Amino acid sequence: MNWFNPVAVGMATREWLADVGEATRLFGRLLAVTGPTLRRFGLVTEQVFFVGNKSLSLIAVSGLFVGFVLALQGYYTLQRYGSAEAVGLLVALSLVRELGPVVTALLFAGRAGTSLTAEIGLMKAGEQLAAMEMMAVDPVQRVLSPRFWAGLISMPLLAAVFSAVGIFGGWLVSVPLIGIDSGSFWSQMQGGVDVWADVGNGVVKSLVFGVAVTFIALRQGHACQPTPEGVSAATTRTVVLASLSVLALDFILTAMMFSI
Repeated sequence: MNWFNPVAVGMATREWLADVGEATRLFGRLLAVTGPTLRRFGLVTEQVFFVGNKSLSLIAVSGLFVGFVLALQGYYTLQRYGSAEAVGLLVALSLVRELGPVVTALLFAGRAGTSLTAEIGLMKAGEQLAAMEMMAVDPVQRVLSPRFWAGLISMPLLAAVFSAVGIFGGWLVSVPLIGIDSGSFWSQMQGGVDVWADVGNGVVKSLVFGVAVTFIALRQGHACQPTPEGVSAATTRTVVLASLSVLALDFILTAMMFSI
């Protein structure tokens, strides 16, 4: 039995290239309407509240518990080598370099990304986007672009909140619970964390993740089938593609920032 079907492979490749081309065109249109979108910044601020502020409680609580776990794991590991006082440095570097941007992006994809995909998909299913085009209103400029820039603005702020709350959670476990000296906790952190090499790279990561997650969410909603099943499938694809993209981009950015 011949398991290799060149016709099926060719069709799948053509469909994949068509999807890539359509996504590239959509991304170019989003960049092209940046000026008109930013001139109506009220639309962007509304979406910042929707995707950012409504995700704040989830991000803060998650960051607190991640800080708890990092402090416990770091203390038990560093204690073997007589370096328990450096647990603050371990928590801070882990959060600002990796866990802050990455976990925030994954949570953002699950909470805000799915909401964006479902919202755009339902607007398409209800023919609201088609109605805008009939009234000579560009739906990319009026609907998609404000949400895109809202995600780009919200992601670094949410990542900063996640890291800050996580560091506070690490302090709660390390100092009052375990008994590490508070001065050592903060001094080790202050001396070992570099603003540009560590915090700056984390901000760059969060910006890249914000672009990737928000664009994937908008693209899936804009290209979904205008049916309940189509919207449901697009929402699922948003979580899967956004999560895989974040992890892959994290590896690439980490290699560029810290290994090369």
